[in-house]
Amino acid sequence: MATDEDRLPDYKTQKKKPTSDEDKRKKKIVPGSLMKAVIRPGGGEVTPTDGDQVIYHCTIRTLDGVVIQSTRREFGGNGAPIRHVLGKSKMILGLLEGIPTMLTGEVAMFKMKPEMHYGEEDCPVSVDDRFPKDSELHFEIELIDFSKVKVISEDLGVLKKVIDEGQGWETPREPYEVKAWISARSGEGKMVLSRAKQPVHFTLGKSEIPKGLEMGIGTMSRGEKAVIYVTGQHITETPLISALGGVEEIYFEVELVHFVQVRDVLGDGRLIKRRIRDGRGEFPMDCPLHDSLLRVHYKGILLNGAKTVFYDTKVDNHGQPLEFSSGEGLVPEGFEMCVRLMLPGELALVTCPPEYAYDKFQRPANVPEGAHIQWEIELLEFEMPKDWTGFNFRQIMEDVEKIKGTGNRLFKEGKYQLAKAKYEKACVVLGSFWQVLREFKHVNPQDDDEGKEFSDTRNLLHLNVAACFLKMGDCRKSIEECNKVLDANPIHVKALYRRGMAYMTAGDFEEARNDLNKMMSIDKSSEPTAKAALLKLKKEEQEVHRRASYQFKGLFDKNPGEISEAGVGEREEIATENNNDEHHHDLVNNNEQDIEQVAAPTRLSFMLGLLPKVKRLFTAVGLNRCTIL
Repeated sequence: MATDEDRLPDYKTQKKKPTSDEDKRKKKIVPGSLMKAVIRPGGGEVTPTDGDQVIYHCTIRTLDGVVIQSTRREFGGNGAPIRHVLGKSKMILGLLEGIPTMLTGEVAMFKMKPEMHYGEEDCPVSVDDRFPKDSELHFEIELIDFSKVKVISEDLGVLKKVIDEGQGWETPREPYEVKAWISARSGEGKMVLSRAKQPVHFTLGKSEIPKGLEMGIGTMSRGEKAVIYVTGQHITETPLISALGGVEEIYFEVELVHFVQVRDVLGDGRLIKRRIRDGRGEFPMDCPLHDSLLRVHYKGILLNGAKTVFYDTKVDNHGQPLEFSSGEGLVPEGFEMCVRLMLPGELALVTCPPEYAYDKFQRPANVPEGAHIQWEIELLEFEMPKDWTGFNFRQIMEDVEKIKGTGNRLFKEGKYQLAKAKYEKACVVLGSFWQVLREFKHVNPQDDDEGKEFSDTRNLLHLNVAACFLKMGDCRKSIEECNKVLDANPIHVKALYRRGMAYMTAGDFEEARNDLNKMMSIDKSSEPTAKAALLKLKKEEQEVHRRASYQFKGLFDKNPGEISEAGVGEREEIATENNNDEHHHDLVNNNEQDIEQVAAPTRLSFMLGLLPKVKRLFTAVGLNRCTIL
């Protein structure tokens, strides 16, 4: 016997599907408004569904048999069948309801009342004014074919039907070099491009093939065979196909033989990586995207007239490959960026501008300044980042110290972005490990010596990240990193100092002064450092006020209606401060492995110092009661 619980509906699994416009239209259908008669049966057992592309011929007649409109040549049409995507294309209601009942090859006659064709109120398909849309009509439909397609353009002007699946999932994109078999015919069946004896070679993005065809090929993988349907504005004349002569629709049969990965790494055409030989695995999952230990052979070539080889590991390194850890600034930036996009066993040719080659890196003696470089790189293998699962606390801390030490070196070398990445990585390793201890061993970071060591190291890492942000000019993020320390320990002296310096750089002098004064009240030994910073702050504040006075001098001295030029007559050059006040005493013991104290902020530009403090500056020069009319 069923219980009350059995009769209750499962509300959790019943989700109402939003009603589509087509569903709302179908509710208008009344019995007798759409009738179907099969003239010739079709084959198979499957009928079209939403998402399928349907290809059909259509002839419209009056009930007396007079042909009004047709796609067939014998009735005045151009011979090109109609293509629609069910659920996406705009269709009359009678065909939207009728075609999904048909089999491939079937011919059927649909008798439709006006509300089922173009006489429908708010019909989405327009028709010539001379069309008898208020009459009952016969629609003879022959369903030629239907299949699943990939919609490539939103206007349905480019569709793709897969014939044979390809290998892998990597697809070509601009500016890849592609090799493919291509043939094409118009919608009427006229041959537009016959298959050549050799595959077609072209570069994506250079308008060497029609735009719609390029869009379709950009979704294909190696070895894939497909039909790409292109209509309208996506048919463009190119060296591959010219003199289209009013062709409105083209079916391209494509077999993608091969493509060469060419990557514009910077997006401006200056750093280009071209794959010469494929590697092992799938791109990009099997690439050394994360910091790894890499082994490569490479040949360095000057892009001069002679293309001079300045270094070759196989010759100048006794045949031994170069081994380096990525993310540590050990090779030129452009070199590392491209190696991270390589697969093991891949051979690539990299063209690099000076600023990503040796202008900002230790330059070999035989490489002139400003030289454009070409590297031929072979990635032999790489070791994945270490998995810290199963490590104990001491092992984790030793690895964290090594990562932090690398960050310190990069910071001293002025590579602040790389240094920041190392400190953040150390934070992640430390945080993940300690979370496991807290959840499964119920260890509290403040309860024992290990907890104190964890907290101290974590705080230092956050402050080092803050120092990197400050050097990179991002004061807001520097302050956020300091806040992570101060939220846990409000009297952390070094965090107060570093945040105060960030506030000063941002032009928020009052907040900076509060942090520096609080720092002195907590630790008397920090007074020399704090006072030096306060002196610097005072000079910066005075300088901003002086510049504000020059900028607004005479601005409000004129009578109403007169215009005054701010700062006229003041063209004095501002003296540079003595560099000696940019160095302060370190707040940590000599045995603490932390980065060097961040230098005091460089001189503020006029606008940087002025804009964040406009309100206070107006008050300082006595303009706080002025109103802008």
